[in-house]
Amino acid sequence: MLWTAAAAGEVSSAYTDLVADRDCTTFAAADRDEGGDWANLVCNGYRGYPVFIYYGDARESLFYGFPPAGNLAPVWESFDAFNSTGPKIEWRLETDGNGAVPFATIHRWFVSDPDDASENIEVLVVEKVGQPHERDGCAVGYVVATGNPDANEKARRIADLQAREFACGADQPVIDQGSLPLPPFNRAEN
Repeated sequence: MLWTAAAAGEVSSAYTDLVADRDCTTFAAADRDEGGDWANLVCNGYRGYPVFIYYGDARESLFYGFPPAGNLAPVWESFDAFNSTGPKIEWRLETDGNGAVPFATIHRWFVSDPDDASENIEVLVVEKVGQPHERDGCAVGYVVATGNPDANEKARRIADLQAREFACGADQPVIDQGSLPLPPFNRAEN
């Protein structure tokens, strides 16, 4: 038992800022003549791990880490309602003798309340980070932060227990709603 705990490494957090105008480069966008409202951006993440933002129609989908080879837009994961992400990302790290490797992120989203568009529901989205050798990442959990005491700790627990072994596309994300229901979301393969 002691060997297993030591082999797993110590888990900690690091934080990065995400300000699109400062930290990101647009690699695809709607043509002005097209009249569309979409853009794909790659942003600075944690120590060489990128963050991809896919924006369309006042909604965002994010991918943390290295996407599948040849596919810079692997999966659209977002809420159905208008939404945006906060400026701070928490990276969950596993530390061993070779350094710290991010295995999950926790990012606060602001989702338009379906019952009152002038209000937002805050949701902590827990994501598996795409690794250079695995290149898969996806949402592994959702914690409704609005009206949910200890939401950050709940999100960390989901990250630490679920993210490393989560099978994207096969396993179902963990949902912790608290006093408000989770706004509807979808996952669509490109």
